[in-house]
Amino acid sequence: MLTTKPIIALDVSSKEEATDFLKKFDQESLCLKVGMELYYSEGPQLIRELKAAGHQLFLDLKLHDIPNTVYSAMKVLAKLEVDMVNVHAAGGKEMMAAALKGLEEGAPAGKNRPLLIAVTQLTSTTEHQMQEEQLIEKTLDDSVAHYAKLAEEAGLDGVVCSAFEVPKIHEATTKSFLCVTPGIRPEGDKVGDQKRVATPEFAHKAGASHIVIGRPITKATDPVTAYTNITQQWRGE
Repeated sequence: MLTTKPIIALDVSSKEEATDFLKKFDQESLCLKVGMELYYSEGPQLIRELKAAGHQLFLDLKLHDIPNTVYSAMKVLAKLEVDMVNVHAAGGKEMMAAALKGLEEGAPAGKNRPLLIAVTQLTSTTEHQMQEEQLIEKTLDDSVAHYAKLAEEAGLDGVVCSAFEVPKIHEATTKSFLCVTPGIRPEGDKVGDQKRVATPEFAHKAGASHIVIGRPITKATDPVTAYTNITQQWRGE
């Protein structure tokens, strides 16, 4: 089970950059998110090395394809023994169920499958964009809650959402349904390309299960101090 430490988005392009960053933490066990850039650059070997070093991993590849393709891909990813993976909820309930089946069948004997969560609406998406470009006429909150309910019906463990949508998702599903919230920024920090951003304290009070935070830590002058401060804020200390 993934711990509730802040998940650091390891958004770098090479093993060397990742190693240099992690050296600052003096072999502390961290929760890390490896996304497309680093995974496509370094492949599964880096995942194995990060796991062997004692880190927990959220492999953020956001699979979205026909059910059989996603099923087959998840069977492969399950063998990496990461702690969490994801799909796009927009792929539909059948695709999400196929992803779950692939993880269950691909997990090594005697090992738990990774947690499986679904992306609802990206935190870089505004309600206007969703309605104008995706032609979804509902509110953004309604769209996210609907996707969360579909994910729950497909047997998934939770969703990716903004901290603002957590209460509505828990109303539509259950209090134990995971809400993993990116778009986290400390008070006064730069927003960047995110739109629906929240502070660690807000995410904590909203009931988020996990927060994902990248640049405020990875680009900080002192990443360890930034991580420590964000962890305290996230825990409500």
